[in-house]
Amino acid sequence: MAITIDDGPNLEQTPRLSPEQRNLAMLKALSRHGVTAALFVTANYAATQPAGYALAKAWGDAGHAVGNHSMSHPDLHSDKVSLAQYQKEILDCDAIISTLPGYQKWYRYTYLREGNTPEKRDGMRSFLKQHNYRNAYVSLDTSDWRLNEKLVEVLGKNPQADVSAIKRAYLAHIRQRAEAYRALSWQLQGRDIPQVLLMHHNLINALWLDDVLAQFKDMGWKFTTPAAAFSDPVYQLVPDRLASGQSLLLSMGRILGLGKFPGGERLVDDGDFEIEELKRQGL
Repeated sequence: MAITIDDGPNLEQTPRLSPEQRNLAMLKALSRHGVTAALFVTANYAATQPAGYALAKAWGDAGHAVGNHSMSHPDLHSDKVSLAQYQKEILDCDAIISTLPGYQKWYRYTYLREGNTPEKRDGMRSFLKQHNYRNAYVSLDTSDWRLNEKLVEVLGKNPQADVSAIKRAYLAHIRQRAEAYRALSWQLQGRDIPQVLLMHHNLINALWLDDVLAQFKDMGWKFTTPAAAFSDPVYQLVPDRLASGQSLLLSMGRILGLGKFPGGERLVDDGDFEIEELKRQGL
C-alpha cells in the first residue's frame, strides 16, 4: 500500500484545526507509522502564497514526494476546458512545485478523468510523454472527500459535536474499499498488486489519518513508497477506453467486460452508503 494525498495543501479555514495544524497532523501521522507518501499539489489552493508554499515544502522536507495536480483542479471532461487550457494548468503548477524538495514528474489527473474524447485523451498522453511525466495512477480510490464534507458540516454547526459516528463510518469505508480493490486485483491480475491509495489533504485525514494507518496495519497490510509501487508492471498499462480514468483497476475491469462483483457497487457510490447510514443516526 502506497499513500498519496491530493489537493494539498490548502489554506481553507476549518473547525478545530488551522491549515498549519492540519498539515502538521498528517505529517505526524505518517511519521509515526514510518510511511513515506506523496502529496499532489493543486497550486492555487495554497502553494502560490508564501504560507501555503511553506506547508507544501514541509512535505518534501519530511522526505515525501511532491507531484502535480494542476493549478485550479479543472475537469478535463468539461466542454468548457480545452486540451490546451488543461495542459497550461499542468505547466504552470510545475513551475511552482519544481522548486520544492521531493519534486517528482508525476501527474495526478483531476477527478481521475483522463479525457472524454479521443483527442483529449490521446493529446494528454502525448503531452505527458513529451514532458517526461508519469501518470500517477490510483488503484484504490476512496470517497474520503464526501465524509469530510459531512464532518465539516456537523462541526460547522457545533465545533464540540460528537463526531465518533463519522469516524467509525470513515474507517469502515476505507476498510470496505481496500478489501474490494484487493479482491479486484486478484480477479484481474491474479495477485496482490502494490495498491496506490487516494486520499485528500482535508480535515478528516488531519484528525484520523493515524487511525486509518493503524487500521491497515491491523488488517495485515504493509506500506511501500509511491515510487516503489509505480515501478510495478501494472502501472505501465495504458487502458484503451474512450473515457479513460477512475481507478486503474476499475478501468481495466471495464475493458475486460467485467460485470458486477461483490463490493463493486460500493466502489462508485461516492460514499452514499455511509452518508445514508449517518443520516439514519441523525447526522
